[in-house]
Amino acid sequence: MATPTARPFLKWAGGKAQLLDAFTARVPRELAGGTLPVFVEPFMGGGAVYFHFNSTFRFRECHLFDINEELVLAYSVVKNDVSGLIEYLRDVEEEFLSKDDSGRKNYFYAVRDTFNREREEIDFCRYGEAWIERAGRFIFLNRTCFNGLYRVNSRGGFNVPFGRYKKPKILHEEVLRADSLAFRNTTIHLGDFTQAEPYIAEDTFVYFDPPYRPLNRTSSFTQYSKNRFSDEEQRRLAEFYARCGAKGAKLMLSNSDPRNADPEDGFFDDLYAGYRIDRVPARRAINCDGTKRGEVREIIVMNYRPA
Repeated sequence: MATPTARPFLKWAGGKAQLLDAFTARVPRELAGGTLPVFVEPFMGGGAVYFHFNSTFRFRECHLFDINEELVLAYSVVKNDVSGLIEYLRDVEEEFLSKDDSGRKNYFYAVRDTFNREREEIDFCRYGEAWIERAGRFIFLNRTCFNGLYRVNSRGGFNVPFGRYKKPKILHEEVLRADSLAFRNTTIHLGDFTQAEPYIAEDTFVYFDPPYRPLNRTSSFTQYSKNRFSDEEQRRLAEFYARCGAKGAKLMLSNSDPRNADPEDGFFDDLYAGYRIDRVPARRAINCDGTKRGEVREIIVMNYRPA
């Protein structure tokens, strides 16, 4: 039996699985040559790029950062207590699938209410046994909510409605175990992207996947924590990108291409002037209107010439 490959265990808006080939074709030659032993991802999100790169290349160490407390907690549990998490999810899946449609809906909202109510009781800075159940609820909600979205209100409460799937798979045991093994060389950090700076040096490959700049007023997926990622934040990121480049690190960044909606919008071309910018095709995967899921272009910004 083939060994399962590490891959995302969550559904996540903006996941990069479809772009992995484009990214791999553009990695720096030093990565293939083994002279970039450190990988840093300041916006880990769903983790598709991390899992792919960490399985493809030999990194001595990886550092993942995110400002989303629930995401960091779930990753930490997969790394440290995957067996306990699997046991919890197995019980939840069995109970949920044994119910009829009405019972499943009620079960979902009961879990969501508990998840939100207990948020104030969780210490997101100190690992503890309570994290296992918290991560299990987070994964359950992710696998059963509408479109696998993660959205919170101004108080940090998860507010995505029930998804009405016929038979959702809540427990992906082989994926969780493979991911736990992948995390052995990885440190998971809670924090703003700038907190990655101490781990970035000349021997580092950094991949940036910030919340994408929306193509129009109705397509924003920039809020997956309580804080919005505005154009000012995009400018702050560009300044950080330049600081990391000045250290000699090799940098790759992806984002939406504003020219999909307005051919005259040079926001990122101006922000990253002097760097290489490639435009690649991608599909918009999450939209409540299925007719608006189609091919768009995304940008890949590099501070080096690809191999």
